[in-house]
Amino acid sequence: MQYDVVVVGAGPAGLSTAIRLKQLAAQQEHDLDVCVIEKGAEVGAHILSGAVVEPRSLNELLPDWSERGAPLTTRVNQDRFMYLTAKSAYKLPNPPQMHNDGNFIISLGNLCRWLGTQAEELGVEIYPGFAAAEVLYATDGSVRGVATGDMGIGKDGEPTANHEPGVELHAKLTIFAEGCRGSLTKTLFERFDLRAQSDPQTFGLGIKELWEVEPGQHRQGLVWHSVGWPLDRKTYGGSFIYHLEDNQVAVGFVVGLDYENPYLSPFEEFQRFKTHPQVRETFAGGRRVAYGARALCEGGFQSIPKLVFPGGALVGDCAGFLNTPKIKGTHTAMKSGMTAAEAAFEYLRDGRSGELTSYPERLKASWLWNELYRARNVRPGFRWGLWGGMLNAGIDTYLLRGRAPWSMHHHHDHERTKKAAECAEIEYPKPDGTLTFDRLSSVFLSGTNHEENQPAHLTLKDDTVPISINLKDYDAPEQRFCPAGVYEILHDDNDSNPRLQINAQNCVHCKTCDIKDPTQNINWVVPEGGGGPSYPNM
Repeated sequence: MQYDVVVVGAGPAGLSTAIRLKQLAAQQEHDLDVCVIEKGAEVGAHILSGAVVEPRSLNELLPDWSERGAPLTTRVNQDRFMYLTAKSAYKLPNPPQMHNDGNFIISLGNLCRWLGTQAEELGVEIYPGFAAAEVLYATDGSVRGVATGDMGIGKDGEPTANHEPGVELHAKLTIFAEGCRGSLTKTLFERFDLRAQSDPQTFGLGIKELWEVEPGQHRQGLVWHSVGWPLDRKTYGGSFIYHLEDNQVAVGFVVGLDYENPYLSPFEEFQRFKTHPQVRETFAGGRRVAYGARALCEGGFQSIPKLVFPGGALVGDCAGFLNTPKIKGTHTAMKSGMTAAEAAFEYLRDGRSGELTSYPERLKASWLWNELYRARNVRPGFRWGLWGGMLNAGIDTYLLRGRAPWSMHHHHDHERTKKAAECAEIEYPKPDGTLTFDRLSSVFLSGTNHEENQPAHLTLKDDTVPISINLKDYDAPEQRFCPAGVYEILHDDNDSNPRLQINAQNCVHCKTCDIKDPTQNINWVVPEGGGGPSYPNM
């Protein structure tokens, strides 16, 4: 199938790219064929974020979004920023980046569903349930499109009776909007050496639950963040509690994946957080209705890779446009997609060749580049721990106003993991089934489903490494950093002969294993199209 532009991923960046392309084509009467493919069973099925959205990019893309029925209904009316100890909570000054005047508490999945309808009305072809499994290259080495994965391949790697071959989608330009740690984007980094002039990306794992709470505990429009307990002072992370409409509350926890202790479990830290006296009262008598997890790019300005290569470009979180101090990436993802679309339209209209160089040039002249530049030194400052990081952030924000003449640098997260012998084990309380829960009951609420008779999409480069290195040196941290119970160490023959079992059907596509595995032996690839979580209102 031949298109002018193929967009991989129907998140906010990919859909904004497609919408802006078709807007320009209509304005200048220059037709473009634009296709978006999405590995989720529907648009929005794999989208997970807090989320408080700054509508700046949406105002630029679709100024009449309110009249069109965009799902932005809960305006932020109160901000709180807290420091927690095990028993107490102390209110901190709200940093300027976290002021949310004019912002909205939303379901990002629902926003993407709505953006998908806007794109289709403009003539964009959207194909959910089609996972891009391979980058296609022309004879000159340029990207010429992607191929979707075959359907109906059995665990043995052989076609079943339901086999359907994948489809090749060829394009003059292919825009990758896969989100954090995209499986194809990883291969592009290596093939075109896109990280040669940038820092390593650093990541966080965000875990989220959606609750229906008692009306007396609901404060529509309240945005609540915290740092401190239950994390130790060396570990970057914090919480969010967002009060939406209809007595719904989104609660979540983010842990920086540069943490050192292999015994730490981000999932268990999140469950423990909810037991804090200042937190648990919100959920007393309430009901948990959804669960999910997703990694996010925290490297910011220093970690932005080269964005273009022959035949394509990167947009959104696969390139790392999250503003970490602001805890927002939707507006920046959308802006990157819109900017790429404007560059791509001129490129195609004028019949240009070579790389899409006007995209990074336009981006550097935009408010997005300036925003990320001024925020660049906040996240890396937390290498000095909570108090050192907050002191650095205060100096950078209030005195230097983001204009420091230096840039701090990042590191690979997996390299920060210490060996088990150097760290203390962490004992986590058992879940009570009312406020705190186990992984398997949580995965059930994510709607996750994979066709069982298919090759595992969680692959190992070396089958011996999980036992000979990960278990021996790190006490198999994949058992703890995965928020979905995918990885288990089992023992046969009276507690001898340990082996790693991979429960791939539990995977919520968070990509944490691909990032945090200390030996980088786990390689996440796409499963059969349509598999994975099915997030409602997340």
